[in-house]
Amino acid sequence: MELHDVWFVLIAVLWIGYFFLEGFDFGIGVLTKLLARDRKERRVLINTIGPVWDGNEVWLLSAGGATFAAFPEWYATLFSGFYLPLLLILFCLIVRGVAFEYRVKRTEDRWQTNWEHAIFWTSLLPAFLWGVAFGNIVRGVKIDADMEYVGTLWDLLNPYSLLGGLVTLSLFTFHGAVFAGLKTLGDIRQRARGLALRLGVVTAVLALVFLIWTQKDNGDGASLVAMIVAVLSLVVAIGFTAAGREGWAFGLSGVTIVAAVTMLFLTLFPNVMPSSLNDAWSLTVTNASSTPYTLTIMTWCAGIATPVVLLYQGWTYWVFRKRIGTQHIADAH
Repeated sequence: MELHDVWFVLIAVLWIGYFFLEGFDFGIGVLTKLLARDRKERRVLINTIGPVWDGNEVWLLSAGGATFAAFPEWYATLFSGFYLPLLLILFCLIVRGVAFEYRVKRTEDRWQTNWEHAIFWTSLLPAFLWGVAFGNIVRGVKIDADMEYVGTLWDLLNPYSLLGGLVTLSLFTFHGAVFAGLKTLGDIRQRARGLALRLGVVTAVLALVFLIWTQKDNGDGASLVAMIVAVLSLVVAIGFTAAGREGWAFGLSGVTIVAAVTMLFLTLFPNVMPSSLNDAWSLTVTNASSTPYTLTIMTWCAGIATPVVLLYQGWTYWVFRKRIGTQHIADAH
């Protein structure tokens, strides 16, 4: 296996980690409106991700940095062609981080309500737009012979990619509902379980259509196996949710995300960004990669830094592993 193949796999792993962790993170943000009945319950939900949400975003920074260094042509074409959607995602992530921190700085009802609205919308929009972006990457976009995107914003809003956006939004929200059931106590835990069941059914239908469409257009034997794992994991996760086994349900909803994203990267390889105009103009792991010397240095750096990142992030989740409920939230703060 060449180094550019290794880095394609590593970038896929970074995106899988990001969607697994930030997925329930986004889901909790959406659930602040769908699940919480009052401000105290919204504070419970936000507190479940309070210690970890910023660490989850490290995976996105790592994926973007690795793409820039390992596949500069892919990075350049992707960020120029998808400029407006990615800028909107970046804007949402900035506002979302500010909302988490500023929400508690003043006690006025209007102040806190506005920031809670911001948390909801800046969680919902990225959850949808990431699916649209990856749907277009897998489907192929208008790339010319100079490796430049020559399409328009409207070309990105096609039925396949919009369905991909609905899948990621529903899947992340389901993932978040299962996480809420795992991390909370009392009535909110019971309602999170009920909402997760309803969301799971909707997600299963949307995901099945999207994955079958993907397999039909670009799939092979390996992607078919990943698709089957994704669908079965989701169905079993719904079953464990109904049985009140939140730990198993959360693990399997995570497996669903892992298998689904793995399938997308399997259908993509050896391309990194297919051209819908001419297959010869597609960006591949070969023509979009950096020099072997650059990839060698990156491999050594990643080998040293990655275990450290995994250790401290795992330690964070272990320290903040306890369930919380409204009884842990003070009436005034």
